[in-house]
Amino acid sequence: MTTPIIRRIVDWLLPFLWIFSFYIMLFGHLSPGGGFSGGSVLGACLILDRHVNGENAFGARFTGERLLKLSLGALLLYGILKGQSFLSGVLHMNGLPIPLGTPGNILSSGLILPLNLLVGVVVAVAFYLIATLFEEGHL
Repeated sequence: MTTPIIRRIVDWLLPFLWIFSFYIMLFGHLSPGGGFSGGSVLGACLILDRHVNGENAFGARFTGERLLKLSLGALLLYGILKGQSFLSGVLHMNGLPIPLGTPGNILSSGLILPLNLLVGVVVAVAFYLIATLFEEGHL
């Protein structure tokens, strides 16, 4: 059971945690962080929201089936983006110059930024669904 004070604090704190999780995902190639770290924070936000505000807070908008479709779509897009080098036989090891990126420039990393975002979505959804299954007694 949560008190109105805890609900108020969590409702005030969650937007900042969401922004922080996306910051970790967006700047993961420039500083410590990345898709898994940002997805972990995002998943913790979703779990905290469900625990404090009940399943109608987030679960009403995104059902388990919708979240699975989102996660599978992110995995498929990740496979398409990253699998291009594997399927073409290049594997980034043919002596071509590898772009090193520009420190501080978020868009200088090529595919790393979208791949970090996709990994973050998959990790967040997985954490949330596992916690939901535990809460509902299915695991």
